[in-house]
Amino acid sequence: MVPAPGRSRRTLTLVGLSAALALAIVAGVALGAVRIPPGDVVAAVARALTGSGGGLADAVIIDLRLPRVLLAALVGASLALAGVLYQALFKNPLADPYILGVSAGAGLGATLALAALGTSYAVRAVGVPVGAFAGAAFTMLLVVRLASRRGRLDPTSLLLAGIAVSYTLAALTSFILVFDRESMTSVVFWMMGGLQNRSWEHVAMLSVMLAAGAVVPALYHRELDLMLLGDDRAGQLGVRVERFKLIALASASLVVAGAVSVSGLIGFVGLMTPHMVRLVVGPRHRLLLPASVLAGAIVLVVADLLARVVLAPVEIPVGIVTALAGGPFFVWLLVRKEHRR
Repeated sequence: MVPAPGRSRRTLTLVGLSAALALAIVAGVALGAVRIPPGDVVAAVARALTGSGGGLADAVIIDLRLPRVLLAALVGASLALAGVLYQALFKNPLADPYILGVSAGAGLGATLALAALGTSYAVRAVGVPVGAFAGAAFTMLLVVRLASRRGRLDPTSLLLAGIAVSYTLAALTSFILVFDRESMTSVVFWMMGGLQNRSWEHVAMLSVMLAAGAVVPALYHRELDLMLLGDDRAGQLGVRVERFKLIALASASLVVAGAVSVSGLIGFVGLMTPHMVRLVVGPRHRLLLPASVLAGAIVLVVADLLARVVLAPVEIPVGIVTALAGGPFFVWLLVRKEHRR
């Protein structure tokens, strides 16, 4: 039996992206201040899986580099997933967690948690993600409310509201830091976006949050396709529009909160990745969603690698790397949108 062309293309796309992600992860672990042969990386992982690992080299690979690289992949996947959801729900190609202010809201919630919960690692491990999720969800509801006119979202107002709220929340975060000078330096570097000193506990936490947030998009990709037709048409075709929006927005806020709580503010991944993938695979969410998740993981693993090696031994916050790439991309989208008009 010959597979359908669409199924074959989907399989090839996902297999190709998975292979590219595996190569990016190996490169991310192998390259750094001290370079490790890729074969040694693969061998160390194999030994760890069989329980026979040991030695300094294995400790550097398994305990230091691999958690950071895997966390970069999870953060990139989370931001890309959120970007796909926001762009589908708001029918706006410029929507992403950073521009809509959701990342800033999650950052404020996480900063409040860091300032209020003391130095206990166990308390912070739970409190920071909870605070980030509360901030992200509140910000998303506020931006939607400000951009709604008679029950309908205006795309231009959505962007303006997101930018305005983002600046306001960033100012509030800075205001809090003035009164909490002891944690100012660490929080400022955290807000620039970075993955230094992350552990397997962070990987486990974000894996759970990403898996939970991906359930709704994975099961309801058809509804996301219908949302692109407009709220009225989607409702006529059987989608309970407002209920679906709330559930999907909660999913997006959850994954953004998880990403921000472990990596700080990293912009433009949720904007760039869905667009790049959409140009290749088209707008159907059955393929767009998993392809964007894999591509987002690749983008941030490569960005984190560049952040570590470009000015080595000095390390650039990865948020600066994504902003340098994302700023021109955002301008290109604006120009492209204006030319279409």
